[in-house]
Amino acid sequence: MNQKRETILLVGAGLNGPLLALELVKRGFRVEIYERRPDMRRVHMSAGRSINLALSTRGIHALTAAGLWNQMQNIIIPMKGRMMHSPQGELTFQPYGKNESEVIYSISRAELNIALMNVAERVGVKIYFQRRCLGVNPQTGEVRFRDEATSADNSEEYDIIIGCDGSASAIRNSLLRMPRFNFSQQYLDYGYKELTIPASSSGQHVLEKNALHIWPRGDYMLIALPNIDETFACILFLPFEGLDSFERLTTHDAVSGFFRARFPDAVPLMPHLADNFFANPTGAMVTIKCSPWHADARALLLGDAAHAIVPFFGQGINCGFEDCTVLLELIDRHGADWKGVFSEFERARKSNTDAIADLAVENFVEMRDRVADPQFLLRKKIELALESRYPRFFVPKYAMVTFHRVPYSTALKRGQVQDEMLSELCGDISRVEDLDWSKADRLIREKLTPLELS
Repeated sequence: MNQKRETILLVGAGLNGPLLALELVKRGFRVEIYERRPDMRRVHMSAGRSINLALSTRGIHALTAAGLWNQMQNIIIPMKGRMMHSPQGELTFQPYGKNESEVIYSISRAELNIALMNVAERVGVKIYFQRRCLGVNPQTGEVRFRDEATSADNSEEYDIIIGCDGSASAIRNSLLRMPRFNFSQQYLDYGYKELTIPASSSGQHVLEKNALHIWPRGDYMLIALPNIDETFACILFLPFEGLDSFERLTTHDAVSGFFRARFPDAVPLMPHLADNFFANPTGAMVTIKCSPWHADARALLLGDAAHAIVPFFGQGINCGFEDCTVLLELIDRHGADWKGVFSEFERARKSNTDAIADLAVENFVEMRDRVADPQFLLRKKIELALESRYPRFFVPKYAMVTFHRVPYSTALKRGQVQDEMLSELCGDISRVEDLDWSKADRLIREKLTPLELS
C-alpha cells in the first residue's frame, strides 16, 4: 500500500498489540508499542498471566492471515471435547463438534505472547517496556508515560493511538472524560485461582491430554487445560463469599479439606495444592462495555480495552484477534481515512462484542452446572443430529461461535431460536432415537433460514 508513513502508537504489548503491529508494518506504517510490564522474555512474570487460552477458528484465521499459524504448531495441544469429572470420579467425554476436525487448541498465553513479540520486532516494530501510560489527549495526539524503572514522566505525540491495553485501559480512562461517553462494568460474584497439575514422575500428562477437563459442581467448578510441558493449567472458579467460597479458604487445612470433599479425584494429582493455592492471587472477572470506541480520528480502543468479557466461552483471544482482522480489512479498503475506518470498525464490531459478552456469562452457568445434567446431554446429542441432517440450517450455537466465523450477534439470535426449538423437541423424550423428525423438519423450515458459514 502506498500509505503516508504515519506513526501509529499501540499501548499494550499483550496479544492483540504485537499481532496488529506486525500487520500494520506490512501495510507501510511505522509502529511503536509501549508496555507497562517488563519484557516477559527476560523477566519471570508473576502469576495471573499464565492461564492457558482456548484458540479456535476466529483466532486461527487471524494468525493464518498473518502467516503465523504454522509457527504455532509446537505450542498448541488440540482439545477434542470436555472430559467431565463427577464427584465420584466418573469420567464422561463430551465432544465439541460433529467430527474430529472440530477441535479447539490449548495454547500458553505466555508462549503465544513471546512468539508474537518476536515476529513484530523482526519486521521493525519497536517495543518499549516498563512504560506506563498515564493518559492521552485525542485532540493533539499527546500521550503521557511514566518510566517504571526510573519514575520519570514524559510525553510523546503520535499520529494515531490504538489502546490495546486491556480491561483496565489507560486510553479508555482518558476517553471517559469525553462528552456522552458510555461506560459500564459488571463484575461476577466469582473469582478465580490458578493452580497446577504437574507431570507424572515419568514426565507424562496424568489426565487425558486432548481434552478440557471440568469438575462441575453446580455453583462452582474446577477446569484443567493441557500444557506442552506435560502439566495442566488449572483454574478454580469459586464465589468470593458464601458457604463454599474464597472467603472460607484461609488456611492450608481449609483448602485441603475443601478439595478432598469437592474434587476428590483431583487431590492426588496436586501434591502441592495448598502451597500452590496461597502462592497465587485470587483474580476477578469483569464484563466491560463502552462507546464510542474512538475519538477525533486519532484514538481507538481495541480488544479488552473496548469490550472485556469473562472467559467462559473461550473467546477472549479469538474476539480480540477478530478485531484485528476487521480493522485491517477496513484499512485495506479505505486506506488511512481514520475517521471512516474507526467509525466503520465500531459499527461492525460493537453489536458482536456485546453479544459474545452475554454469551460468555450464559456459558458459565452451562459449564459449572448443566454439563452434568442428563437432559442437557440429550439436547447436545440432538443438536448434533439436527446439524448432521440440516447442515445449512441448524448449526449449534457453540459451533457457530467456535468453529465458524458467524457474527456473534447472529449466533446469539439464532441460538435463542434453536434453544426454543430444542425445548419443544426434547420435552417428552429421553433418547435421540425418539426424536420426532417430522416435527423437527417443520420447525426448522418455519424458524430458520440457510446460514452462510465461514
